[in-house]
Amino acid sequence: MRNPPFRCFRDLSNEHGPLIHLKLGECNAIVVSSPEMARKVLKDLDPSFAGRVQNVASRIMWYDGSDIAFSPYGDYWRQMRKLCINDLLSPKMVRLFQSIREDESSRLVNSLRESSGSSVNFSEKLFSYSSSITCRAAFGGACNDSETLIKMMVDSMKMVGGFEMADLFPSSAIIGALSWRKTRLMKRMRSELDGILDDIIDQHRRKRAESSGRKLGNSEFGGEDLVDVFLRAMEEEELKFPIDNHNIKAVLFDVFTAGTDTSAAAIDWTMVELMRNPRVMAKVQAEVRQAMEQNNEAINNLKYLKLVIKETLRLHPPAPMLPRACNEEHVIEGYTIPAGSMVMVNIWAMQRDPEHWENPERFEPERFESEDLNFVGGDFKYLPFGFGRRMCPGLTFGLASAESALVQLLYNFDWKLPESVRPEDLDMAENVGITATRKQNLSVIVTPYK
Repeated sequence: MRNPPFRCFRDLSNEHGPLIHLKLGECNAIVVSSPEMARKVLKDLDPSFAGRVQNVASRIMWYDGSDIAFSPYGDYWRQMRKLCINDLLSPKMVRLFQSIREDESSRLVNSLRESSGSSVNFSEKLFSYSSSITCRAAFGGACNDSETLIKMMVDSMKMVGGFEMADLFPSSAIIGALSWRKTRLMKRMRSELDGILDDIIDQHRRKRAESSGRKLGNSEFGGEDLVDVFLRAMEEEELKFPIDNHNIKAVLFDVFTAGTDTSAAAIDWTMVELMRNPRVMAKVQAEVRQAMEQNNEAINNLKYLKLVIKETLRLHPPAPMLPRACNEEHVIEGYTIPAGSMVMVNIWAMQRDPEHWENPERFEPERFESEDLNFVGGDFKYLPFGFGRRMCPGLTFGLASAESALVQLLYNFDWKLPESVRPEDLDMAENVGITATRKQNLSVIVTPYK
């Protein structure tokens, strides 16, 4: 495929309908492209479609699917997801991390200020911003190997979201052998990843041993971080499914990739759309600057900025296709869905469907003034974070990180593109991967506002 799969599948759906059965090698693939069909899969039959199809990349880089994102639906998945939500992703914990977001937003502003007047790779700075927040919240401090982790994350997300021949013909040892180069590359990456994550876990073990029964505090905010929570769970041996370093590393890489990639992509796409739409840029900057010069209540009530973020996530959802697996045969609208099928809900196509959106390709935040839509799936034509049991658990964490950065960026700087680039010439192509990051990095020139 020359284009990302979600674009190709949108074109097929326009021709053949909202429920398509594709035979990809030995695999049955079902593509869902309408809100009505999505409701049946994600709500009416959610337990039957809550599984995940494993591939070579997820087995190697995510520890045989012992993480959360690629783990089979069941009690183990519930256990690990609950630990993450309670101790990292709950609204209470996200509020507790506000000081981290403010500090990293300030660092991002200072870094851009040092480069004011010259072209700067804005996208790279966003990865650094979002990875620092994730590391400090989940690991209890900055990670010395964050740049290496970012590169692994980018490469892994591309590999896990593609269609490898070995995944499409799983019974063929010959075809599997043809993918040896990529498999060897991933195993090398996994070995390097093991070393980094083992170091993080060992540092926490030493800290726990040195505490000698005293209350263990995270240097960032006074409580246990996620690594401490997992180590305590191992020590107390009260979990239904005992865990070891293998499980912890799977979830830590999960958290790092999800917390870094999606937040950075959301901010990046937002700024790209604002650069292409100067009317919207002027309006949202005026709102932010007026609020910043008033009080905290005004800052927490930035209505137009929230509309801008909603519209960005409509056009550029973090995961354009929701991957599911059907664990038993079902009949939907007269069509049989075989057990074991790979099911892909194309929310990218649904959120640009002219049957449900006026001028769907146009960036118009005002459309949400009359559309009572939220991020948790009140209407199935808008599902930027998914729906049901597999809905993104980091929704609140990611939105808070994105909004914190955007407030500071829009307040502190005026923005323009390098002289040789016109807004209408910005490349809007996406990378092929499980997340729809922008293929080209965004280079900008910033001028301090005050």
